[in-house]
Amino acid sequence: MLMKRAVWMAASLLLGLAGTTHAADAHFVASDVTVNGHHYPFQVFVPADWTPDRAWPVVLFLHGSGERGSDNQAQLKQGLPPWLEKHGADFPAVVVAPQAPNDTLWNGEVERAAMAALEKSISTYHGDRSRLYLTGLSMGGYGVWQVAVDHPHVFAAAAPVCGGILGLDDEPELKVNGVPAGVDPYAWVANRVKPTPVWIFHGSLDDQVPPADSRAMYKALTKAGGEVRFTEFPGVNHGSWVPTYDSPALWPWMFSHRTGGAG
Repeated sequence: MLMKRAVWMAASLLLGLAGTTHAADAHFVASDVTVNGHHYPFQVFVPADWTPDRAWPVVLFLHGSGERGSDNQAQLKQGLPPWLEKHGADFPAVVVAPQAPNDTLWNGEVERAAMAALEKSISTYHGDRSRLYLTGLSMGGYGVWQVAVDHPHVFAAAAPVCGGILGLDDEPELKVNGVPAGVDPYAWVANRVKPTPVWIFHGSLDDQVPPADSRAMYKALTKAGGEVRFTEFPGVNHGSWVPTYDSPALWPWMFSHRTGGAG
C-alpha cells in the first residue's frame, strides 16, 4: 500500500511539473499609469509563449472615439483587440492598448499617458526598443499621426487607419496639433513623420473621416522621401479597420522594420 501511494505521488508530481511547462495562452492583462496625478488605465496583450528570456516587439494601439472612458474594457471592442481575440494565438508581439478618457483626444496629457503605458509595458514585458510599432483607428488614426510627429524616431513603423490631419467640420478639434499657421499641413507632417515607415489605410466611401486626407498624406510622404504605402479599400465606409487588420501582408511588413533603439 505504501509503495502504491509513493508511486502515485511521484506520478502526480511529474504530471504537475509537466503542467507547469505548458505554454500560457495569449491573454490581456489590465494595468495603469499615473500622469500628472491622473490615473490612466490600459490593457496589455501578452503573446502565448511569452518569456523574459528574449526581447519582444511591442505594438501601441490607439482606439477610436467610441471606445473612450475609464472602464479599461471599451478599447478592446474595435480594431486590433478583437482581431487578436480571434487570431492572436500565434501573434508574436506584445500589444499595448491604452484608454483615453471621455471627451479627450490623443494629444497632450493623454498622449503622454499612452507613451507612459508603452514605456511601462516595455519594462514589464521585456520589449525590444528597436521593434516598437504604432497603429490606431479613426480618432486613433489621428493619434498615430500625432504620436509619429511628436516621436519621429521611436517607432519602427506605423499604420494609421481611417485617420486624418485636418479638423472635421463637426469636430474641428480632432486634428494633428502643432501645425504652424500658413504652411501646408500635409508637407509639415510628412517632413516630421518621414523617419517612420508608414502604411496608410482608408475606405473609399468613408463618410466620417475624408479619404482625401489619407490620399494627401500619401502624396506628401512620397514627395518628402518617406517610406510609405497606401491601401484604399473600394466600397468600404468608416470601418476600414476590419479589412486592415485582416490584411495578411500588414504584420510581416510592420515587423520587417527596426530602428536603432537598443533592446
